[in-house]
Amino acid sequence: MQKNFLARNLKISLPLWTVIAPLIGLGSILFINTNQDTSSYILLFLGLALIISVLSAVHHAEVIAHKVGEPFGTIILALAITIIEVSLIVSLMLSENSDEPSILARDTVFAAIMIILTGIVGLCLVVGSYRYHEQSFIKKGVSTALTTLVAISVLTLVLPNFTTSEAHGVYSESQLLFVAAISLVLYAGFIGVQTFRHREHFLSAEDINTQAKQASLDELEQTEIEIHGEIPNLKTTIVSLLLLFGALIAVVLLSKKLSPTIEEIVFNIGAPKSLVGIIIALVILLPEGLAAYKAARIDRIQTSLNLALGSALASIGLTIPAVAIVCYFTGMQVSLGIDAKSTVLLVLSLFIVSQSLNSGKTNIQKGIVLLVIFATYLFLTIVP
Repeated sequence: MQKNFLARNLKISLPLWTVIAPLIGLGSILFINTNQDTSSYILLFLGLALIISVLSAVHHAEVIAHKVGEPFGTIILALAITIIEVSLIVSLMLSENSDEPSILARDTVFAAIMIILTGIVGLCLVVGSYRYHEQSFIKKGVSTALTTLVAISVLTLVLPNFTTSEAHGVYSESQLLFVAAISLVLYAGFIGVQTFRHREHFLSAEDINTQAKQASLDELEQTEIEIHGEIPNLKTTIVSLLLLFGALIAVVLLSKKLSPTIEEIVFNIGAPKSLVGIIIALVILLPEGLAAYKAARIDRIQTSLNLALGSALASIGLTIPAVAIVCYFTGMQVSLGIDAKSTVLLVLSLFIVSQSLNSGKTNIQKGIVLLVIFATYLFLTIVP
């Protein structure tokens, strides 16, 4: 429960920064309309406004998700994050002046997968194993997520390199719509399994045992409070919904304004254009990454893996269909096929994660290996 004046006087249990951030984001739009000469200081301010607006939007989505419960909570959170990710991608795509198919969606989705599989999962394994020596999780749930992730990753990022209807790495319009549809099917199927059909596969053994005891305030509920906070009241939920809309509007408009600047900075430092995708993915995944890290620190590796792998699936399963729809109505083309180097890193990451999580227990060396692959991915992106 928050202890600020909003909680004391208005019964609105929200951190002050999450209320102020969307207002700053919406207020900074005035700079877009009134300042034609965007100095470096204004651009820096707009960049900070964009970041805090993203963090605020995800926080309010989590508040709403925590209130409505599963499966709607998961869907709301995924949709909010996808709206942010797609708005950033589309804004940058529309600002491109090249006649070539855009590679931004591919780079962002690939970056999200690599950051999650090697960066977030690796960090969680290292932190959890360092503090608790060995952590256990339900193998069936993780296996289901990884199976879905392997299929959806290959179908969206590798298969385009082997089709012949369009140029190398590019799906035709019908192929793109088909892949978008099957991505939605795979993601929807996973959500159904996670929240209805086999929900017990995504709970830790302690959670299952505690639920069986039917305690008045069991450990599962207490863990949810530790990670997500207390279940918000109706007033808090309504305020979060309004602030979520405000933050999303700010993100869309700010990303449109800052998109040329981001590409210019990457170009000026001599880095490949794919670094733009990494920047977008890092901003989008920061809140979920922090939540997964926090769960690992309190010996909830099952929650960490659910958050991480679920975010990876949402990143592909919802972003690709959204980008496909935009391309269909705007006539833009996207190149989804990753190059040979990226394919090797993707296959290596999927293989190592599958091997690391095939026993139902973790150790620190598995996390170290994943972090090394993550460092290799970042280094070879900047120094190809």
